[in-house]
Amino acid sequence: MKIPIFNTYISPKANEYVSRVLESTYLSEGVKVKEFESQLTSRLGWVNPIAVNSGTSALHLALVLAGIEAGDEVICPAQTFVATGLVVLQQKATVIFADIQYESGNIDPKSIEKKVTKKTKAIMPVHWGGAPCDMDEIGAIADAYDLTVVEDAAHATGATYKGRPVGSISQFTCFSFQAIKHITTGDGGAVCCLDKSDAEQAFVKRWFGIDRAHSQPSILGERQYDIASIGYKYHMNDYAAALGLANLEGFAERLARRRKIASYYRNALGSIDGIRPFITSSDRESAEWLFGMHVERRNDFIRALQSREVTASVVHLGIDHNSCFGGRRRDLPNQDKFNETQVHIPIHDGLTDETVATVVAAVKAGW
Repeated sequence: MKIPIFNTYISPKANEYVSRVLESTYLSEGVKVKEFESQLTSRLGWVNPIAVNSGTSALHLALVLAGIEAGDEVICPAQTFVATGLVVLQQKATVIFADIQYESGNIDPKSIEKKVTKKTKAIMPVHWGGAPCDMDEIGAIADAYDLTVVEDAAHATGATYKGRPVGSISQFTCFSFQAIKHITTGDGGAVCCLDKSDAEQAFVKRWFGIDRAHSQPSILGERQYDIASIGYKYHMNDYAAALGLANLEGFAERLARRRKIASYYRNALGSIDGIRPFITSSDRESAEWLFGMHVERRNDFIRALQSREVTASVVHLGIDHNSCFGGRRRDLPNQDKFNETQVHIPIHDGLTDETVATVVAAVKAGW
């Protein structure tokens, strides 16, 4: 059986946790969502996490809270999934692609600054593969030009930057709990808000713009409310939160295991001709959602691993080729180069020492 690039981790306690919710028959947003949000803070250090129904919803909600409107520009990397750019278009704003650092796949602060115009309102760095971007430099640019930083941390659950958890650094940080992410709720996400008032607005906007905490039912049986601004059906439900609570247990140990595998890969593969693992920085800890490297003759490499029952994948190429974003940019040389050489090998909770050794042997056998 071929070793997959991803797996979906489901806790042995998931059936018990979810069954309790199903037996209660209270399935929508309730106490389990609140408990899940509380655990995200206590276990991971996230600031004011608001749970929603997808990582894409989290990104869109953050842009709404940041006041992004028609005619505004938002700077982000092309090295990401299309959701990062599509939420900008939802706000009728313009996506401006900055170049990346070839060695890591993360957005380059120097390129960001070159892209700032009078229309720029936000920067959306993406922590590619779980490795944190240069947040001090990005934050300094945001401060200099009065911009909002919205981190796309879909890959970065558990990552830290200079001792601070991703989820506690920028005004908004967005996470994903999609099926193959570190912690899954089936599908889901969260937006972290440094400002308590932003969190309060997120809480209201995730459920149609109705303030559930301060809207009591009348004698007629309907909540009494007056929606002041547009809201969305973005809330998480309790059975998704119950799955998330189960999968949070043991997360620290599973993350440590990922980091051990990544370290083993770097030591075992770093000296092989034709391979350059993505760089790491000593002042930050990656969530190791992906293990990426640059390889020569990538198609041959992928075919060789497939023949040895190991999956290799680019995961995503740059999204700037899509017509909805205006077509491919010609001013992203590192992105273009990255598209030609980047590839990833399996790193996930389903790998045993034996399967890790199999992956390494498959690479060392050549291509």
